[in-house]
Amino acid sequence: MRTRIYLKDAAQWEPVSRAHRRLFSEILPANTLIEAGALIGDYEVEIEAEASWKGSSAKDFGLECSCF
Repeated sequence: MRTRIYLKDAAQWEPVSRAHRRLFSEILPANTLIEAGALIGDYEVEIEAEASWKGSSAKDFGLECSCF
């Protein structure tokens, strides 16, 4: 698994990293944190996640995705 976190303001990296650690504590994905400056919409943070588990789904790992 790999996640990429895009931040509007890099000063917010600590609380975002704490939330990421809580959500992914059992999986420990590779992670990249990027200051993007301007995100589309009125968002402060965007998280992109990629995963591949043969025969498994994200729900098997307690993860659910919500799209807006």
